Amino acid sequence: MVYEELEKLLIELPFDTPKTIYSSNKQLLFVSRPSKLSRRFSNYVPEKNFQIWLKQNDKAAFRPNHFRLMIDLYTRVREFPNSKNDLLLAFDKIFYGEDPIAVQHILDKYDYVQSINPLDISLVLAQLFIAEQNIGFGRESKYNPRSLYIQGWIRTFIDADYEIDQILSRFTHNNPPKADYTKQDDKNHSEFNINAYPLWYK
Repeated sequence: MVYEELEKLLIELPFDTPKTIYSSNKQLLFVSRPSKLSRRFSNYVPEKNFQIWLKQNDKAAFRPNHFRLMIDLYTRVREFPNSKNDLLLAFDKIFYGEDPIAVQHILDKYDYVQSINPLDISLVLAQLFIAEQNIGFGRESKYNPRSLYIQGWIRTFIDADYEIDQILSRFTHNNPPKADYTKQDDKNHSEFNINAYPLWYK
């Protein structure tokens, strides 16, 4: 679905009522809003918090984290270096609000096998992570929109010429992505461009 529809669905999501977002080939992405939060998330507002779940085949559902998506993207670029710009374009289109499944055709010509998720799952998962930061991020953010943190790292993992050790080290220590990947989309930055378009940083 397009981002506006997803955000509306998530904001209106009832407590303790799982909602399927996407399913295909025995893979299922769903969300839930717990009425009670653990101590770890005590600074979150329950009405704005929601959890993302992934169920694969007959295995128990689990909560995928950002590492799953980032490593998936990194391995795709290593397998098909010539797919870099198409990957960036697809994920930028998702960031700007397009339906993840509607942009999948951009990448259909690449026969990826070195990946963690099926391609469609990665696309929808990225959209969910974007919504998670826009709606439910529990602390003050330097970015506007707040999802630029995750989008900046998506662009970095696809585009930047770093070894996996270097890039994961920066990511795991909660360092922000370089402004080169966020500034024109960031309303808080002096170089914000209201007319920014996919791949502007290229």
